Amino acid sequence: MTLLRTKSIGIFFAISLAFTSANFAQQGDVIVNQDSEITRLLELKKEINTNEDSKDRYRIQIFSGRRGAAEESQAEFKNTFTKWRSKLVYETPNYKIWVGSFKSHLEADRALLEIKKTFPNAFRFKPKTDKI
Repeated sequence: MTLLRTKSIGIFFAISLAFTSANFAQQGDVIVNQDSEITRLLELKKEINTNEDSKDRYRIQIFSGRRGAAEESQAEFKNTFTKWRSKLVYETPNYKIWVGSFKSHLEADRALLEIKKTFPNAFRFKPKTDKI
């Protein structure tokens, strides 16, 4: 009889514990009201990270010479190509226009083929310093 009573108490305790924990569980929906600017900033950050400059990246040089001519070349590049960003870099005694930040040799060569149609003297290189 005591064995039956002990089993009954144990079963009752286990059932009570199961119902108690089920009653304390929380359920609900979470609605996040987020400014659309946050999404835009996250996309911009993602783009910056993919274009992040490092010494292991390849660049394309489209111009080297006087500053005025370099600025003209950069303006022409920006009007012709929107995929890649360009940067005016000064290396004594010339101003240079460097384009892109390519992860691989192949990626840079593909871009170079397209760029050479407008800038035939363009070439691919891997900078020693990280100026772009």
